[in-house]
This record gives sequence, structure tokens and C-alpha cells, in this order.
Amino acid sequence: MNFFKKIFSLTFVIAILAGTGFAYWAVQPILHNEKSLEFSIKPGSSVRSLSRQIVDAGVPLNSVMFEILARISGKASKLKAGSFELTSDESPYDLLEKIVNGEFSHASLSIIEGWTFRQMRNAIDTHPAIRHDTSAMPEKELMTKINPDYKFAEGLFFPDTYLFAKGSSDLLIYQQAHQSMLRHLDEAWKTKNMAVPYRTAYEALTMASIIEKETGQPSERSMIAAVFINRLKMGMLLQTDPTVIYGMGEQYTGKIRKRDLQTDTPYNTYTRGGLPPTPIALPGLASLSAAMNPANSGALYFVAKGDGSSHFSDNLSEHNRAVNKYQR
Repeated sequence: MNFFKKIFSLTFVIAILAGTGFAYWAVQPILHNEKSLEFSIKPGSSVRSLSRQIVDAGVPLNSVMFEILARISGKASKLKAGSFELTSDESPYDLLEKIVNGEFSHASLSIIEGWTFRQMRNAIDTHPAIRHDTSAMPEKELMTKINPDYKFAEGLFFPDTYLFAKGSSDLLIYQQAHQSMLRHLDEAWKTKNMAVPYRTAYEALTMASIIEKETGQPSERSMIAAVFINRLKMGMLLQTDPTVIYGMGEQYTGKIRKRDLQTDTPYNTYTRGGLPPTPIALPGLASLSAAMNPANSGALYFVAKGDGSSHFSDNLSEHNRAVNKYQR
């Protein structure tokens, strides 16, 4: 009888020590030499598979003990799939909480003002932290998934830096940037000068894209806007090179020639009146604001002065003198 009591007592002591050791292990930092370690968990993974994936990614963790920790804490059924990051001071229990709470590791993507949609799409398609679900889709099919109210993507995404969980679908990035543009466009439209000649906010967006591409100095945006809006009101051709370049597509090699200005396309504002059929780039907030509220000016012309700024003129004779001074 004493023998069994001794065995029981010994077993109890071992259990206490094991439990204490396990609890100590669970709250001690996972030692590694990196500033952070990244790993991904596949959707539908069991707790055993999940633990193995973490170790296989290079995290120095006992996968069996981590599985036990997940089970005895009651969190085994609450683990989330995705990309995570282990920092230098996190314990197994901290890591478990991070996975349960879906504290995914993040990446960012910067969309630049003045980019075309093609440039934006290339940046998304080549980003290593994005899941590329739509890279093979034609533009029209992509737009049906983003917003079926629009057939053409150009101009409809707001240039900004977007933060997202690593492994997120590219469609999520498109949707976020598109909703951001619609929100900014709507806010700008509500503040527009009643004298601007746009029939729709989409026309204002198109004008903003031209302003974005034509502006050399940020302070000149409202004057650039005034020139094009004055021309629209008078029925003058806009005659802006960036629309011609956009219409040339891949034929543009860095230089615009006289015959390019004379070759008619839907975007050639030297041969066609009014605004082009779509925006030609992704305008930023300042260009949206300028399109809605241009400077109070009668200017109809501008010419680059060679230092990044422009000279604005109210009539053709003054403009010709400026061209002779700054360009010839």
C-alpha cells in the first residue's frame, strides 16, 4: 500500500512540475536571432498542421507543445488562416493569441498621383505580398467585379498608400482604392463652383486627370484648371498633349510629333472638341479640388517656361510672345 502511495505521490509531483514547466514555457519569449519571422497558415488547417507549418517556416517552436497549448486553452477551433509575423519578444501564448485574433502581418502599396491604370495594375500584379486573383482578367471583366456601373477603369482609383494583410486578394486592393476615389470625388463634387461646365462628376474626374498630367508646379493647378474650363465654356479645343499621348497608347515612345497631333483618336483634343471619353490618369485630391474650383482667371493659354512653371495668357498674341520668349 505504501508503495502505491509513493507512486501516486511521485506521479503527482511530476505532474505538478510538468505543468509548471509547461506554463513557464508558454509565457517565455521564443528565442530567435531575427528581428521578426514571418509564416503563413493555410485555410482549413488543423491545429496539428498549423503547428507544423509554423515550425517549417523557421520559427523555433516545439510544434507538439504548441498544439497542446492550443487545445488545453480551448482555442484550437478559433485559429485563423493568413500571414503572421513573430517579433523578438513574443511567447508561444502571445503567438497563439495573435493567430486567434487574426493579427495578420501587413504590407503596403503606394499608388502614385498621375499614374495610369495600366501602371497601377502592373504595381499590383508584381507586388509579392498580394494574392493575384485577377491578373489574367480583361479590364472589363475586372470592372464588373469592382463596380459594374463603370466599363472603363481609368481614373477610378484614388492614388494613396494602402495597408493590407499579406496574402490579401488583389481584388480587395482595387475595391478599396475605387471606393476611396468615389468618396473623394463625391466630396469634391459637393463643393464645386456652380460656374464649372460639367454635367456629371465623371466629367469633372476626367478634367482632374488632365490637370494632374499637365501640372508642373503644384501651385499652378487651379490656373491650369481655369485655362481648360475657359476653353470648354467657349467651345475651344482643349489642345492638351497628355490626352494625345494617352490615345497613342504603346505607340508613344517618349516624343510627340506633329503628325501625332494631327492623327485623330478619341483622345486627340487637337482634332476633337470637348473632354476625352474617359480620364487619362489617376488624379489626386489637389487636382480634384482644382477641377471643381478653378482660379478666377480669364487665361486661355499657357506655355512652359523651362523651370517647371508656366506662363499664362488671356489672348493668342500674348501667348505667341511667351512662346517666342520661352520656347524658341
